[in-house]
Amino acid sequence: MNVANEAVAGQPPHGARGGAHGPARKQYIIGFALALALTLIPFALVMNHAPAATPLVIAGFAIGQIVVHVVYFLHVDGSQEKRWNLMALLYTAVMVFIVIGGSLWIMHHLYVNMVPHASMHGRVWK
Repeated sequence: MNVANEAVAGQPPHGARGGAHGPARKQYIIGFALALALTLIPFALVMNHAPAATPLVIAGFAIGQIVVHVVYFLHVDGSQEKRWNLMALLYTAVMVFIVIGGSLWIMHHLYVNMVPHASMHGRVWK
């Protein structure tokens, strides 16, 4: 229904319902603030040359940002109506984990078996 049809049907236009988007707008603002914080903190760590544990910290912030986007912007939660969306998202996450984990595992074993003396020195990853 467009704005003209809503006016004819006796309903106010989409944006003029007053308060219908209040809770959703609040959720979007909270999600935006969290996403901004989860972006700026790792950026500051990298720009200030933080210690060697930074890749793990950045990966943690990246996972946190994925969760924020899924919950606040895609509105995927454990409610009954969205159960299949959650199942599809979890299936996708498991498949991505298997593909990436399997690829890293294969590359690690290829490196150990193809590079001479790599496993003898204990330095597999450079």
